[in-house]
Amino acid sequence: MFIALERLLNLDDGYRQVFQLQGRSLLLMVVEGRTLLLENRCPHQGAALDKASVTAGVLRCPRHGIEFDLASGSALSAPCASLVYLPVAYEADRVGIDL
Repeated sequence: MFIALERLLNLDDGYRQVFQLQGRSLLLMVVEGRTLLLENRCPHQGAALDKASVTAGVLRCPRHGIEFDLASGSALSAPCASLVYLPVAYEADRVGIDL
């Protein structure tokens, strides 16, 4: 089942929006032309990532400064689990997720 989250025409670099879906907080963002959908929580201690800084493909958690490579989701600056990505789905003029 496809669940639409956003219209494609709104997805420009720097786009960032939080969605609540089935009890999970999800973060939809566009970084360097790439649309990403991930859990809106740092794997370190669960801090929300919607206010995280992003520089040169690296996301930095706003709570403890742990950095993650957005290409792989792997932690760069501390031993930590990887970011949890969800597959992005497209239908007509919408982007979302297939459940």
